[in-house]
Amino acid sequence: MIRQSLILIGAGGHCKSCIEVIESTGQYEIAGILDVSDKVGSLLAGYPVIGTDDALETLAAGPQFLITVGQIKSALLRQRLFTRLKALGKPLATIIAPSAIVATRVTIGEGSIVMHRTVINAGSFIGANCIINTGAVIEHDSILGDHVHLSTMAVINGDCHVGEAVFVGSGAVVANGITIAASAVIGAGAVVISDITEVGTYVGNPCHKLNIK
Repeated sequence: MIRQSLILIGAGGHCKSCIEVIESTGQYEIAGILDVSDKVGSLLAGYPVIGTDDALETLAAGPQFLITVGQIKSALLRQRLFTRLKALGKPLATIIAPSAIVATRVTIGEGSIVMHRTVINAGSFIGANCIINTGAVIEHDSILGDHVHLSTMAVINGDCHVGEAVFVGSGAVVANGITIAASAVIGAGAVVISDITEVGTYVGNPCHKLNIK
């Protein structure tokens, strides 16, 4: 099988995890990584950092791209990189770990990565540029917007609607039929039992909005 050339954007800890998943698929040859200038020339997991994202305009056609910047504090950088890649007409890879269980009737958008041992059940829709992290569960007929990060072992139950650029922390549980407003942050271990209609950070069981000044 001919492996597709792939360039990663972001050489941090999340990139290391992505590399493990990419290698496990056997479908891609990682040609290099783009990051900030002081990392150029270094290696990450044996792969060279070949330039900064300023090189996007001059890179020859051929490779696909994957944004491997993590998303903890904000989705903004991932959103900006995605918009830039689309404007330049660069193709984005969609990566699914072989150990993930993904139902046949599931849609996963371009530039998204589904990490090891996740479960995505029938009728679910995952937007573009999403991170479905290790061991996360998405139940039937749930919809995740673009740029969502579902962190490790988080659970989205059936018929939920998770807005664009939402972060759901490790071990959080979203009850059946819940809607979460775009750009909301759900803290680790939070339990969401009613709709979240405002942007903010939500923690606890049941979750409540933090008053952050």
